[in-house]
Amino acid sequence: MKKISFNFVPFKICIIMKNNNYKHRSNKTSKTNGKRKIAFITIAVLVLITLFIGYQFYTYYLPNFKTEPGKSAYIYIDEEATFDKIVTQLQEKKLVKNCNSFKRWAKIKKYPQNIKTGRYEVKDKMSNKDLIGNLSRKIQAPVKLKINNIRTKEQLCQKLGKQLMADSIDFITMLNDNNVLLEYNVKKEEVIVFFIPNTYEVYWDIKPHDLLKRMHFEFKRFWNEKRLSQADSIHLSPIEVITLASIVEEETNLAKDKPIIAGLYLNRLRINMPLQACPTAKYAAGDFSLRRILYEHTQIDSPYNTYKNIGLPPGPIRAPSVESIDAVLNYQKSNYLYMCAKETFNGEHNFASTYSEHARNARKYQAALSKRKK
Repeated sequence: MKKISFNFVPFKICIIMKNNNYKHRSNKTSKTNGKRKIAFITIAVLVLITLFIGYQFYTYYLPNFKTEPGKSAYIYIDEEATFDKIVTQLQEKKLVKNCNSFKRWAKIKKYPQNIKTGRYEVKDKMSNKDLIGNLSRKIQAPVKLKINNIRTKEQLCQKLGKQLMADSIDFITMLNDNNVLLEYNVKKEEVIVFFIPNTYEVYWDIKPHDLLKRMHFEFKRFWNEKRLSQADSIHLSPIEVITLASIVEEETNLAKDKPIIAGLYLNRLRINMPLQACPTAKYAAGDFSLRRILYEHTQIDSPYNTYKNIGLPPGPIRAPSVESIDAVLNYQKSNYLYMCAKETFNGEHNFASTYSEHARNARKYQAALSKRKK
């Protein structure tokens, strides 16, 4: 029995010892696996965070705006604009792909607290970075301001108000402000002379006074030494040349007739003869649709009516084109004092040096007019 017991006990001890070693190794392995698991989860989380952050930065540079291929679109931001209104404008014009992305980056860049007025270009495949950068730094797209076919100051201001941020009332108020006009040594009746018909690049949010300053600069640049010399040779100031050109332009659209008509009116001015220009009576009546000037129109009491007043009217009756201005400066010399529309009704005129010759031309026109009405 002792022998058996002796052999059995060591065996039990051996098993117990083996079991203890196994448990020790098992605990060690379990701890190692746990650490590995934690490390794996940590790395995975970090990778996910990195990918998320990377994607967010990627959306900053990712194309996020769309327009018609090869074309640009524009958003307009006035003084009352809010960030929500800007977002709405982008959505209504269907320019933004991921609106949340734009809003998130705009807020990160603190643009909602830094809104600036202006007209901004949106290009196809533009990124959040590009648009937000332009908006924040006020990098605008200029407006091609078109000035043409203007008869009155009110008409001019309406056209300006439609193309620029400022209201037409803001422009008319400025153009009637004596203190402003005094800076440019010009009268209310004359200020339209600065707006020589052309296309000008300006910023959409330009202030009315700044626009006047710009147009005065363009006026000065237009009146170079050559033109000033030509005006001096006919004893007219630049404003007077433009005033006469405005009458010439109302008389005809034919380029070839303009220098002749200009010469005719200059002849009348030289001998102190009333211009008796039908367009001035029309302007005095305030009715530009008049096709025939009647006696009653010639009797309108207005400084613009050259039937009742000798010399030029107090200012232009429209903003004449460069072609008409240069037609006055390069007038055709003649002895003409009278003109009448041609009986061909093609826009041309018959010119005469004497009243009797003019009367014959007028009878031919009246006869053709009566025949046409039958």
